[in-house]
Amino acid sequence: MDIASIVAERGRVSGDLVLVDDFLNHRVDPVIIDEIGRQIAEHFSDLAPDLIVTAEASGIPPAMATARHLPVPVVYAKKYLGVGDRHTFAREVVSPTKGVEYRVEVARRALEPGGRTLIVDDFLSGGRTAEALGQIVEESGGQVSGFAFVIEKQFAGGRTLLEAHDWEVWSLVEIAGIEDGKPVIANL
Repeated sequence: MDIASIVAERGRVSGDLVLVDDFLNHRVDPVIIDEIGRQIAEHFSDLAPDLIVTAEASGIPPAMATARHLPVPVVYAKKYLGVGDRHTFAREVVSPTKGVEYRVEVARRALEPGGRTLIVDDFLSGGRTAEALGQIVEESGGQVSGFAFVIEKQFAGGRTLLEAHDWEVWSLVEIAGIEDGKPVIANL
């Protein structure tokens, strides 16, 4: 199954957002999401991750599908507005889509030192949430095995931000830009 073709055919554009909410991150097509998980698991199987970390909510479907194919457990970071007093690893992040600052948090008991973690999410745009997840994994004493994204906006700078940490970044679909109200798929 060619995920890039599906995004090209079914993705919609609103401003600078690429909307794939009718099959990926709102209404989820189980056949497509299973194939996404299979492809991500295949790409990262040699790194033998023993955990997948993602952020709620839209990262959960691709993370779960990937975990099924590896098979490993999934931890998803919860998002909170404002300061919390919880026993967690946490980072502040500004959402580019919602324009608000929130905290991504993972309970300390959910991450074990020495683990090899694959971070999976639906989109890579500016990379701030992904960077926060990578920092949380490293703070816990874990190793970031890599980052897998279903869709990457090449023009948003997220890959550069993550690679500055020497983290491996891989995306199933890379969007080079938006033209005439359609995503321009780089790897199609």
